[in-house]
Amino acid sequence: MTMEISARGGQRTIGNEEYSLYSSLSEDELVQMAIEQSLADKTRGPTTAEATVSTRANRQPAHFYPWTRSTVPPENSPASGPMGLFQGVMQKYRNSQLAPVDPVLKAIKEGDEEALKAMIKAGKNLAEPNKEGWLPLHEAAYYGQLSCLKALQQAYPAVIDQRTLQEETALYLATCRGHLDCLQFLLQAGAEPDISNKSRETPLYKACERKNAEAVRMLVQYNADTNHRCNRGWTALHESVSRNDLEVMEILVSRGAKVESKNAYGITPLFVAAQSGQLEALRFLAKYGADINTQASDCASALYEACKNEHEDVVEFLLSQGADANKANKDGMLPLHIASKKGNYRIVQMLLPVTSRTRVRRSGISPLHLAAERNHDAVLEALLGARFDVNAPLAPERARLYEDRRSSALYFAVVNNNVYATELLLLAGADPNRDVISPLLVAIRHGCLRTMQLLLDHGANIDAYIATHPTAFPATIMFAMKYLSLLKFLMDLGCDGEPCFSCLYGNGPHPPVPPPSSRFSDAPATDKAPGVVQFCEILSAPEMSRWAGPIIDVLLDYVGNVHLCSRLKEHIDSFEDWAVIKEKAELPRPLAHLCRLQVRKVVGKHRIKLLDALPLPGRLIRYLKHENTQ
Repeated sequence: MTMEISARGGQRTIGNEEYSLYSSLSEDELVQMAIEQSLADKTRGPTTAEATVSTRANRQPAHFYPWTRSTVPPENSPASGPMGLFQGVMQKYRNSQLAPVDPVLKAIKEGDEEALKAMIKAGKNLAEPNKEGWLPLHEAAYYGQLSCLKALQQAYPAVIDQRTLQEETALYLATCRGHLDCLQFLLQAGAEPDISNKSRETPLYKACERKNAEAVRMLVQYNADTNHRCNRGWTALHESVSRNDLEVMEILVSRGAKVESKNAYGITPLFVAAQSGQLEALRFLAKYGADINTQASDCASALYEACKNEHEDVVEFLLSQGADANKANKDGMLPLHIASKKGNYRIVQMLLPVTSRTRVRRSGISPLHLAAERNHDAVLEALLGARFDVNAPLAPERARLYEDRRSSALYFAVVNNNVYATELLLLAGADPNRDVISPLLVAIRHGCLRTMQLLLDHGANIDAYIATHPTAFPATIMFAMKYLSLLKFLMDLGCDGEPCFSCLYGNGPHPPVPPPSSRFSDAPATDKAPGVVQFCEILSAPEMSRWAGPIIDVLLDYVGNVHLCSRLKEHIDSFEDWAVIKEKAELPRPLAHLCRLQVRKVVGKHRIKLLDALPLPGRLIRYLKHENTQ
């Protein structure tokens, strides 16, 4: 049924097609609801959406489902103003009162058995369906009018299993509405219990859906098929398990329901119980021999699904029953992987003792990657405490899913700017130089000094390059150029600035500046020679050229006798205030400056922080540390 609903706050407009939602209410209840809503709607103006659907919402349908069938064709009513939810219900109620009512339907609704018998005796054919395929027999079953149902069945016994256009039998409708007396009568009269509707749902399936144990008991007594599948492949047992209805499950299994039946996706009732967290249903099925290690068509196990949905008690029970924690899904992921991804500390602790490290390595991804990616620090600590390999790389096929080709758990932590996780991994022995793009470059891009310091303290290469994007100078300088304070921080710690002034083109003409690329690719650069980007080319980019002077000025404090290429000179000459920088670069450089560079070189970049420990005057130490440089 098509539904026309528009919302404004908590109010809605209802279309004719929805009227069946209120068919179970009495007329007094409908009137009371309409009055209450009318009072509430007096202070509310119409909404645009309500006005839009008002014409369509007030069109009288040919036949309400199923209780307001008219004996005359409907006429289009003129468009009226917008109505609230229950005002719409009340309007349709009034319309149904004004229209001529089918006397057969009226008799059924009122339970007037004698009126029906009189019609039958007078020769009226009550075995003729309406345009929806409904017989008076269906109406009587729907409204639970047992006496009318008996009269119609006795008069027309051949139509007991006739279906509506939705392929619903009288038995199906009685089951849906929970009319047990009608259900019992139809079964005794010989109604077939296994006729299904268009969705291949039988009366037994609907009884399970509505948790009606008495209806289930009646149907199985008349040999209803407990293993019939609907169009999704679900059986009645699947449905009762999903609702944790132990009483119905007991009835079904005792009457031959298969605990290992699978739906279209290879899902068994036990899998449903694990997936939805129905612990009692799970215990019941395990008691009757259901396979604890059942897997769906995508190879996901019941344990995997329980971990995925964080059903801790279910995971505990499955493990106690011997569930295999090393069954991977089609992507190679184990229950420990998904538990780490979800960040459920308790489930991770349960899985750690029973998970094979060999199977984890074979999967091509470590739980550490997933915990670090989702910032689950407690889980990360647990995994490190269990001595998972902190340097386990992502498999190439998994790394290719990321644009930057990341590989280590440390990279995930740095990308997330998670200082605590970064420190945990480094203290556990993470190597900061294993990724295609150094985590130090990511920390520089974030501008996080604390992360940069942690990485450098644990051996990150301060002169890191990017193999897929070759440059003639360290990529650390390229990433820090926009932030002079970061650039100076790196240079103070020993970053090599000499390659910035070793331009391949020297004083000769330079090629045009290539367009910037923001994507990482394994494909080698073939559109230009020599293929290695020079410092002056990066500095010539529009977003960098206005900072060329200050950048060159900072770098000159950390290099000796170098030559400026023609393009760097052009940049310096472009702004008159930068003339002092050109003077600074003139050769030879001051002797004191050259001596400072030599001392720093002898000390080495890995011991540069120990300059304070040298037996030298404080003023000289400050000079060696560039603390006199602004």
